Amino acid sequence: MNNFKNKTILITGGTGSFGSTFLKHSIKFKPKEIRVYSRDEKKQEDLRIHINNPNIKFYLGDTRDYQATKKVCKNVDFIFHAAALKQVPSCEHHPLEAINTNILGSENVMQAAIENKVKKLVMLSTDKAVYPINAMGMSKALMEKLMLSNSRYLKKNETVICATRYGNVMASRGSIIPLILDQIKKGKQITVTDYEMTRFMMSLGDSVDLVMTAFTRGNQGDIFVQKSPATTIKTLVLAMKKIFKANNKVKIIGTRQGEKLFETLVSREEMIRTENLKKYYRIRCDNRDLNYKPFVDNGNRLIRKIDEYNSHNTKRLNLQDTVQLIKNLDVIKKSIK
Repeated sequence: MNNFKNKTILITGGTGSFGSTFLKHSIKFKPKEIRVYSRDEKKQEDLRIHINNPNIKFYLGDTRDYQATKKVCKNVDFIFHAAALKQVPSCEHHPLEAINTNILGSENVMQAAIENKVKKLVMLSTDKAVYPINAMGMSKALMEKLMLSNSRYLKKNETVICATRYGNVMASRGSIIPLILDQIKKGKQITVTDYEMTRFMMSLGDSVDLVMTAFTRGNQGDIFVQKSPATTIKTLVLAMKKIFKANNKVKIIGTRQGEKLFETLVSREEMIRTENLKKYYRIRCDNRDLNYKPFVDNGNRLIRKIDEYNSHNTKRLNLQDTVQLIKNLDVIKKSIK
Protein backbone atom coordinates (compact mmCIF):
# COMPACT_ATOMS: atom_id res chain seq x y z
CA MET A 1 0.00 0.00 0.00
CA ASN A 2 1.40 3.33 -1.05
CA ASN A 3 -1.40 5.87 -1.22
CA PHE A 4 1.10 8.59 -0.23
CA LYS A 5 3.42 8.37 -3.23
CA ASN A 6 3.65 11.75 -5.03
CA LYS A 7 0.94 13.16 -2.75
CA THR A 8 1.01 16.21 -0.48
CA ILE A 9 0.33 15.46 3.18
CA LEU A 10 -0.39 17.92 5.98
CA ILE A 11 0.17 17.02 9.65
CA THR A 12 -1.23 19.54 12.11
CA GLY A 13 0.60 19.39 15.42
CA GLY A 14 3.39 17.75 13.45
CA THR A 15 6.06 18.38 16.10
CA GLY A 16 4.22 16.52 18.88
CA SER A 17 4.72 12.91 20.00
CA PHE A 18 2.31 11.45 17.46
CA GLY A 19 2.97 14.02 14.73
CA SER A 20 6.73 13.51 14.60
CA THR A 21 6.33 9.72 14.71
CA PHE A 22 3.77 9.79 11.91
CA LEU A 23 6.04 12.10 9.92
CA LYS A 24 8.89 9.57 10.04
CA HIS A 25 6.46 6.82 9.05
CA SER A 26 5.09 8.80 6.09
CA ILE A 27 8.50 9.66 4.62
CA LYS A 28 9.06 5.99 3.73
CA PHE A 29 6.22 6.12 1.18
CA LYS A 30 7.87 8.89 -0.87
CA PRO A 31 5.20 11.59 -0.80
CA LYS A 32 5.68 14.66 -2.96
CA GLU A 33 5.63 16.89 0.13
CA ILE A 34 4.86 16.66 3.85
CA ARG A 35 3.76 19.85 5.53
CA VAL A 36 4.30 20.21 9.27
CA TYR A 37 1.93 22.80 10.71
CA SER A 38 2.43 23.89 14.30
CA ARG A 39 3.02 26.95 16.46
CA ASP A 40 6.30 26.03 18.21
CA GLU A 41 9.23 27.33 16.15
CA LYS A 42 11.84 25.71 18.44
CA LYS A 43 10.33 22.24 17.99
CA GLN A 44 10.10 22.85 14.25
CA GLU A 45 13.79 23.77 14.07
CA ASP A 46 14.79 20.72 16.15
CA LEU A 47 12.73 18.43 13.91
CA ARG A 48 14.08 20.08 10.75
CA ILE A 49 17.66 19.45 11.88
CA HIS A 50 16.91 15.91 13.07
CA ILE A 51 15.21 14.72 9.87
CA ASN A 52 16.86 16.97 7.25
CA ASN A 53 14.62 16.08 4.31
CA PRO A 54 13.91 18.61 1.52
CA ASN A 55 10.42 17.18 0.96
CA ILE A 56 9.35 18.24 4.46
CA LYS A 57 8.09 21.81 4.65
CA PHE A 58 7.49 23.60 7.94
CA TYR A 59 4.64 26.07 8.36
CA LEU A 60 4.38 28.19 11.48
CA GLY A 61 0.79 28.86 12.46
CA ASP A 62 -2.16 27.98 14.66
CA THR A 63 -5.32 26.06 13.81
CA ARG A 64 -7.22 28.76 15.70
CA ASP A 65 -6.40 31.09 12.78
CA TYR A 66 -8.71 30.11 9.92
CA GLN A 67 -6.99 32.14 7.21
CA ALA A 68 -3.57 30.67 8.05
CA THR A 69 -5.06 27.18 8.22
CA LYS A 70 -6.89 27.55 4.91
CA LYS A 71 -3.66 28.74 3.27
CA VAL A 72 -1.60 25.77 4.50
CA CYS A 73 -4.30 23.35 3.22
CA LYS A 74 -4.00 24.57 -0.38
CA ASN A 75 -3.13 21.77 -2.84
CA VAL A 76 -3.02 19.22 -0.02
CA ASP A 77 -4.24 15.66 -0.71
CA PHE A 78 -4.51 14.28 2.84
CA ILE A 79 -4.63 15.84 6.31
CA PHE A 80 -3.90 14.21 9.67
CA HIS A 81 -5.16 16.47 12.44
CA ALA A 82 -3.10 15.91 15.60
CA ALA A 83 -2.92 19.51 16.88
CA ALA A 84 -4.61 19.70 20.28
CA LEU A 85 -4.35 20.60 23.92
CA LYS A 86 -3.99 17.16 25.49
CA GLN A 87 -3.05 17.68 29.13
CA VAL A 88 -6.00 17.21 31.49
CA PRO A 89 -4.78 19.62 34.24
CA SER A 90 -4.02 22.41 31.72
CA CYS A 91 -7.47 22.12 30.15
CA GLU A 92 -9.16 21.97 33.58
CA HIS A 93 -7.60 25.29 34.57
CA HIS A 94 -7.96 26.88 31.13
CA PRO A 95 -11.12 25.38 29.58
CA LEU A 96 -11.54 28.26 27.13
CA GLU A 97 -8.14 27.41 25.66
CA ALA A 98 -9.32 23.82 25.17
CA ILE A 99 -12.46 25.12 23.44
CA ASN A 100 -10.47 27.42 21.15
CA THR A 101 -7.96 24.76 20.11
CA ASN A 102 -9.75 21.40 20.33
CA ILE A 103 -13.18 22.53 19.14
CA LEU A 104 -12.90 25.74 17.13
CA GLY A 105 -9.42 24.97 15.81
CA SER A 106 -10.60 21.55 14.66
CA GLU A 107 -13.61 23.11 12.93
CA ASN A 108 -11.20 25.45 11.13
CA VAL A 109 -9.22 22.45 9.88
CA MET A 110 -12.38 20.70 8.65
CA GLN A 111 -13.72 23.76 6.84
CA ALA A 112 -10.30 24.51 5.32
CA ALA A 113 -10.08 20.91 4.11
CA ILE A 114 -13.53 21.06 2.53
CA GLU A 115 -12.88 24.44 0.88
CA ASN A 116 -9.57 23.21 -0.56
CA LYS A 117 -11.12 19.92 -1.74
CA VAL A 118 -8.73 17.79 0.31
CA LYS A 119 -9.38 14.12 -0.42
CA LYS A 120 -9.31 12.82 3.15
CA LEU A 121 -9.01 14.20 6.67
CA VAL A 122 -8.32 11.96 9.67
CA MET A 123 -9.03 13.55 13.07
CA LEU A 124 -7.34 12.28 16.24
CA SER A 125 -9.51 11.93 19.34
CA THR A 126 -9.16 10.28 22.75
CA ASP A 127 -10.84 7.84 25.13
CA LYS A 128 -11.50 10.85 27.37
CA ALA A 129 -14.16 11.96 24.86
CA VAL A 130 -16.35 9.03 26.00
CA TYR A 131 -18.46 9.84 29.07
CA PRO A 132 -16.26 12.95 29.55
CA ILE A 133 -15.73 14.36 33.04
CA ASN A 134 -12.96 16.85 32.29
CA ALA A 135 -12.59 19.85 29.98
CA MET A 136 -10.13 18.06 27.71
CA GLY A 137 -12.50 15.14 27.18
CA MET A 138 -15.49 17.44 26.73
CA SER A 139 -13.68 19.49 24.10
CA LYS A 140 -12.65 16.34 22.22
CA ALA A 141 -16.20 14.96 22.45
CA LEU A 142 -17.52 18.13 20.82
CA MET A 143 -14.79 17.94 18.21
CA GLU A 144 -16.14 14.48 17.35
CA LYS A 145 -19.69 15.86 17.15
CA LEU A 146 -18.52 18.54 14.72
CA MET A 147 -16.78 15.85 12.66
CA LEU A 148 -20.01 13.83 12.50
CA SER A 149 -22.08 16.90 11.67
CA ASN A 150 -19.76 17.97 8.84
CA SER A 151 -19.51 14.45 7.41
CA ARG A 152 -23.31 14.20 7.08
CA TYR A 153 -23.32 17.07 4.58
CA LEU A 154 -20.54 15.65 2.40
CA LYS A 155 -20.90 13.25 -0.50
CA LYS A 156 -18.63 10.28 -1.21
CA ASN A 157 -16.70 12.19 -3.87
CA GLU A 158 -16.07 15.14 -1.53
CA THR A 159 -13.65 15.41 1.39
CA VAL A 160 -13.93 12.27 3.53
CA ILE A 161 -13.71 13.11 7.23
CA CYS A 162 -13.23 10.32 9.76
CA ALA A 163 -11.53 9.93 13.14
CA THR A 164 -9.57 7.71 15.47
CA ARG A 165 -10.01 7.43 19.20
CA TYR A 166 -7.23 5.96 21.30
CA GLY A 167 -6.18 5.60 24.90
CA ASN A 168 -2.96 6.20 26.78
CA VAL A 169 0.03 6.27 24.44
CA MET A 170 2.94 4.86 26.38
CA ALA A 171 5.84 7.23 27.01
CA SER A 172 4.17 10.16 25.23
CA ARG A 173 4.84 13.65 26.55
CA GLY A 174 3.27 14.18 29.98
CA SER A 175 2.27 10.52 30.47
CA ILE A 176 2.90 8.32 33.49
CA ILE A 177 5.86 6.21 32.28
CA PRO A 178 8.28 9.14 31.79
CA LEU A 179 7.17 10.48 35.18
CA ILE A 180 7.90 7.21 36.99
CA LEU A 181 11.18 6.84 35.09
CA ASP A 182 12.30 10.30 36.17
CA GLN A 183 11.38 9.60 39.82
CA ILE A 184 13.26 6.28 39.77
CA LYS A 185 16.40 7.82 38.24
CA LYS A 186 16.39 10.68 40.76
CA GLY A 187 15.76 8.38 43.74
CA LYS A 188 12.48 10.11 44.57
CA GLN A 189 9.24 8.66 45.86
CA ILE A 190 7.03 7.27 43.10
CA THR A 191 3.76 9.18 43.27
CA VAL A 192 0.68 7.14 42.40
CA THR A 193 -2.94 8.24 42.28
CA ASP A 194 -4.77 4.94 42.80
CA TYR A 195 -3.31 1.42 42.48
CA GLU A 196 -6.62 0.08 41.10
CA MET A 197 -6.88 2.55 38.21
CA THR A 198 -6.63 0.91 34.79
CA ARG A 199 -5.37 2.45 31.59
CA PHE A 200 -5.17 1.23 27.98
CA MET A 201 -1.61 0.56 26.83
CA MET A 202 -0.76 1.63 23.28
CA SER A 203 2.58 2.37 21.69
CA LEU A 204 3.20 5.25 19.29
CA GLY A 205 3.52 2.58 16.61
CA ASP A 206 0.04 1.31 17.48
CA SER A 207 -1.35 4.83 17.17
CA VAL A 208 0.20 5.18 13.70
CA ASP A 209 -1.30 1.82 12.66
CA LEU A 210 -4.72 2.93 13.91
CA VAL A 211 -4.54 6.20 11.98
CA MET A 212 -3.47 4.37 8.83
CA THR A 213 -6.40 1.97 9.24
CA ALA A 214 -8.77 4.93 9.43
CA PHE A 215 -7.06 6.46 6.40
CA THR A 216 -7.36 3.33 4.25
CA ARG A 217 -10.76 2.08 5.44
CA GLY A 218 -12.57 5.13 6.78
CA ASN A 219 -15.86 6.36 5.31
CA GLN A 220 -17.69 9.59 6.12
CA GLY A 221 -18.12 9.95 9.89
CA ASP A 222 -16.42 6.69 10.91
CA ILE A 223 -14.55 6.55 14.22
CA PHE A 224 -11.91 3.82 14.55
CA VAL A 225 -10.79 2.30 17.85
CA GLN A 226 -8.01 -0.20 18.43
CA LYS A 227 -8.66 -3.07 20.79
CA SER A 228 -5.85 -2.53 23.28
CA PRO A 229 -4.81 -4.30 26.47
CA ALA A 230 -4.81 -2.49 29.79
CA THR A 231 -2.96 -2.66 33.06
CA THR A 232 -3.48 -1.37 36.57
CA ILE A 233 -1.32 1.47 37.84
CA LYS A 234 0.00 -0.90 40.51
CA THR A 235 1.18 -3.41 37.90
CA LEU A 236 2.78 -0.61 35.87
CA VAL A 237 4.72 0.67 38.91
CA LEU A 238 5.88 -2.85 39.84
CA ALA A 239 6.97 -3.43 36.24
CA MET A 240 9.03 -0.23 36.18
CA LYS A 241 10.66 -1.08 39.49
CA LYS A 242 11.45 -4.58 38.27
CA ILE A 243 13.03 -3.38 35.01
CA PHE A 244 15.31 -0.91 36.82
CA LYS A 245 15.79 -3.02 39.98
CA ALA A 246 14.55 0.01 41.91
CA ASN A 247 13.48 0.13 45.54
CA ASN A 248 11.91 3.61 45.54
CA LYS A 249 9.10 4.04 48.01
CA VAL A 250 5.61 4.57 46.60
CA LYS A 251 3.29 7.31 47.81
CA ILE A 252 -0.46 7.10 47.09
CA ILE A 253 -1.59 10.69 46.47
CA GLY A 254 -5.22 9.99 45.51
CA THR A 255 -7.24 10.72 42.39
CA ARG A 256 -6.33 13.99 40.72
CA GLN A 257 -8.68 16.56 39.28
CA GLY A 258 -10.46 15.31 36.17
CA GLU A 259 -9.29 11.66 36.45
CA LYS A 260 -11.36 8.50 36.06
CA LEU A 261 -10.94 5.07 37.64
CA PHE A 262 -10.97 3.57 34.13
CA GLU A 263 -11.21 4.90 30.58
CA THR A 264 -13.79 3.96 27.95
CA LEU A 265 -13.05 3.71 24.22
CA VAL A 266 -16.55 2.78 22.99
CA SER A 267 -19.66 3.69 24.95
CA ARG A 268 -22.52 1.29 25.56
CA GLU A 269 -24.71 3.49 23.37
CA GLU A 270 -22.19 3.50 20.51
CA MET A 271 -21.81 -0.28 20.58
CA ILE A 272 -25.23 -0.52 18.91
CA ARG A 273 -23.76 0.76 15.63
CA THR A 274 -20.22 -0.58 16.01
CA GLU A 275 -18.65 -3.02 13.56
CA ASN A 276 -16.12 -5.56 14.83
CA LEU A 277 -13.03 -5.56 12.58
CA LYS A 278 -10.98 -8.11 14.61
CA LYS A 279 -8.18 -5.81 15.78
CA TYR A 280 -10.34 -2.69 15.60
CA TYR A 281 -13.84 -1.36 16.16
CA ARG A 282 -15.46 0.88 13.55
CA ILE A 283 -18.14 3.17 15.03
CA ARG A 284 -20.37 4.13 12.14
CA CYS A 285 -21.96 7.56 11.88
CA ASP A 286 -25.61 7.88 12.93
CA ASN A 287 -27.01 9.36 9.72
CA ARG A 288 -30.56 10.05 10.84
CA ASP A 289 -31.54 13.58 9.86
CA LEU A 290 -33.31 16.21 11.97
CA ASN A 291 -36.65 14.49 11.57
CA TYR A 292 -37.98 13.52 14.97
CA LYS A 293 -40.18 10.69 13.67
CA PRO A 294 -37.28 8.18 13.29
CA PHE A 295 -36.10 9.09 16.80
CA VAL A 296 -39.59 8.41 18.20
CA ASP A 297 -40.64 5.39 16.11
CA ASN A 298 -37.39 3.52 15.42
CA GLY A 299 -35.36 2.13 18.29
CA ASN A 300 -32.37 -0.20 18.52
CA ARG A 301 -31.35 -3.15 20.63
CA LEU A 302 -31.75 -2.77 24.37
CA ILE A 303 -28.61 -1.02 25.59
CA ARG A 304 -28.82 -2.77 28.96
CA LYS A 305 -27.83 -5.95 27.09
CA ILE A 306 -24.70 -4.35 25.62
CA ASP A 307 -21.39 -3.70 27.36
CA GLU A 308 -19.20 -0.67 26.75
CA TYR A 309 -15.55 -1.26 25.86
CA ASN A 310 -13.31 0.05 28.62
CA SER A 311 -9.95 -0.48 30.32
CA HIS A 312 -11.61 -2.56 33.07
CA ASN A 313 -13.13 -5.18 30.74
CA THR A 314 -10.45 -5.41 28.03
CA LYS A 315 -7.55 -7.87 28.18
CA ARG A 316 -5.68 -7.25 31.45
CA LEU A 317 -1.88 -7.47 31.37
CA ASN A 318 -0.13 -9.22 34.25
CA LEU A 319 3.26 -8.14 35.62
CA GLN A 320 5.32 -10.20 33.16
CA ASP A 321 3.24 -8.98 30.19
CA THR A 322 3.64 -5.38 31.28
CA VAL A 323 7.41 -5.73 31.75
CA GLN A 324 7.79 -7.18 28.25
CA LEU A 325 5.63 -4.44 26.73
CA ILE A 326 7.35 -1.41 28.26
CA LYS A 327 10.91 -2.81 27.95
CA ASN A 328 10.57 -2.31 24.19
CA LEU A 329 9.89 1.42 24.47
CA ASP A 330 12.73 3.59 23.17
CA VAL A 331 12.80 5.74 26.31
CA ILE A 332 13.22 2.61 28.46
CA LYS A 333 15.90 1.06 26.20
CA LYS A 334 17.94 4.27 26.32
CA SER A 335 17.68 4.46 30.11
CA ILE A 336 18.74 0.82 30.60
CA LYS A 337 21.89 1.51 28.59
